[in-house]
Amino acid sequence: MNQDALMAWYRRVKRPLPWRTDPSPWSILLSEILLQQTQMERGVHYHQKLLKRFPTPESMAKSSVDDVLHLWQGAGYYSRARRLHALSIEVLKKYDGKLPEQYTQLLELPGVGPYTAAAVASIAYSIPVACVDGNIRRVMARQTNLEEPSPKEVQTYADGQLFYNAPGDWNQAMMELGALVCRPRKPSCSQCPVSESCQGRFRAQELPRPKRIKKRLMEYKCVVRIDDDGLPELQQRPESGLFAGLWGPHMAAEVDTNGCEFVGTIRHQLSHRELVVSVWKSDGASGTNPQEVALSTLDRRLLELAGIVTNVP
Repeated sequence: MNQDALMAWYRRVKRPLPWRTDPSPWSILLSEILLQQTQMERGVHYHQKLLKRFPTPESMAKSSVDDVLHLWQGAGYYSRARRLHALSIEVLKKYDGKLPEQYTQLLELPGVGPYTAAAVASIAYSIPVACVDGNIRRVMARQTNLEEPSPKEVQTYADGQLFYNAPGDWNQAMMELGALVCRPRKPSCSQCPVSESCQGRFRAQELPRPKRIKKRLMEYKCVVRIDDDGLPELQQRPESGLFAGLWGPHMAAEVDTNGCEFVGTIRHQLSHRELVVSVWKSDGASGTNPQEVALSTLDRRLLELAGIVTNVP
């Protein structure tokens, strides 16, 4: 791969993302955790919200996990928010509120895996360590014409390509290439700055072979009980399990629906599960303002189907 060509292309077309204009370690960490399972546009939105409310690890550590969850609403995969809060507490205790520089130290933090540790180490601290994510796996598969590259093969390729003089920019250039040009569908091979070295360019659409994920179907019943003020009865979910620590109406595999009004069914997709929830509503007592607690996207959908306005973006 022509490193100079890729770096020149990146400097010319890179997107002005907020963590690039403010490349502080904490800002970069927030962006990487958000973008693991959140689309770019929403990731930028939540990154700005989180950074404004929690400008440092210390500010998050001194807040409650409920505060973090409440701000995280709509970003999905709420376990990330819980681990991020735990991370901020550990950074405050062990590193006096400053994210550690070493890759191995970053790896020890809650919720930080090899990709996130490599991204923060290389982008924030210029440590020469290669990132591997879905974008880079796709670039590697097409450059080498491999249908199903193993994690070890991808990491070896990324390590071998790493531009040691600017590891942070190189990792971002590889990810930008995968996001903007070497896309999963309809790759723009004619615009690729490294197409000459791409062994799979004539069948790029086929590479890498997609992984088939069989989702587990789970069926639930939910009753939304509404008090005289129009507020729903909500309960906080256990600290482990589905939507841990978040609030929502009573939902279980079996729920007593006698005397309740059926309002519809919701299908909700998770990474490895599909939830099918039958929803009823009835009169209740002592409701909770849904704007004052952290709700999952599914719980907001359940409430809205029952006629409750949540007013969360």
